[in-house]
Amino acid sequence: MVREWDPRTASSAEISSLLDCLNRVFEADLPGDPNWRPDFLREYLTETMPGVRRICWLAEEAADDGRPGPVNGHVNVLLLGDIGVLEILVRPDARRNGLGRELLALAVRRAYHEGFSSVGVEVIGGTCAVDFYESLGFARQFREIRSVLRLPAVDWTAIEKTAQDPVPGYQIEFHPGGPPDALVDAYARTKAEQSVPEDGDLDLRPSSYDPDRLRDSLDCLRRRGMKPYIVLARHLASGAVAGLTEVVVPAQHPTRADQYDTIVAQAHLGHGIDRAIKARMLLELRTVEPRLAEVQTWNAEGDEDLIAINAELGYQPDRDWWDYGADIPTLMHRLGVRS
Repeated sequence: MVREWDPRTASSAEISSLLDCLNRVFEADLPGDPNWRPDFLREYLTETMPGVRRICWLAEEAADDGRPGPVNGHVNVLLLGDIGVLEILVRPDARRNGLGRELLALAVRRAYHEGFSSVGVEVIGGTCAVDFYESLGFARQFREIRSVLRLPAVDWTAIEKTAQDPVPGYQIEFHPGGPPDALVDAYARTKAEQSVPEDGDLDLRPSSYDPDRLRDSLDCLRRRGMKPYIVLARHLASGAVAGLTEVVVPAQHPTRADQYDTIVAQAHLGHGIDRAIKARMLLELRTVEPRLAEVQTWNAEGDEDLIAINAELGYQPDRDWWDYGADIPTLMHRLGVRS
């Protein structure tokens, strides 16, 4: 039984069953990752940035009496800019029976009718999803490397020294919740330096490279139950935000944080800002998030400087993460989907 599904009005039982499906997928595809919790899961599925929409479908096992049973699969498409971003989950014991194709076909057909001509998806390396998408003509566009830092193994003496060593000409600041409003414009200007995707990156995540979008992004994170933390470096002579690093602690998996952007503006490279702000962030997280056990981050394979700094801090690479893309009309033809 597959149906379009609105998590805003879904029953608690449906949300709980989806959570069970999600965790079974993670146990199969990402062993060692923490299980997700029900906290803010409904909000995680429903809240989006202004101008962005998410459409969902649910696949449920049919009971003998015709009523829906456990969730076997889920698909959602995020209508973002000029691309539809897919996410498909199928329980391991329900795979290889055509359910993934059925869910994909529904999402692709809807994206087509919403006026989109291409779709993208993030795929975890080493999983059956790689063969699934490649067999349907999705093309690899961009590779990232996920690394995980396990906080109990951190050399805190070295981290403290790095975080406390002064960076001449700069002030390192910690801002839980996001940058203060007086710095939002300067902060957004620094983020804008990475606003143009490179090396084929499909840019599958909502971006926040101008002040209003940045405020919207922070507000959206909070509504989804995700606590943002910012460390930035201010250039004392000009007041510019010379560098920044962002970490989010999600209510859905509060023992593992997500490291987002780490950016140093071109004019301020070569002063050790990236190393200093990342070390300061870890030091602050140890105090403000005592439950935290791990931090995960993603780096483009060519970002050698940041990969080296992460390794110095103790991050260990564990997975490839691929962006795949496909042309919707071609994909519809392969799937046998009529417009």
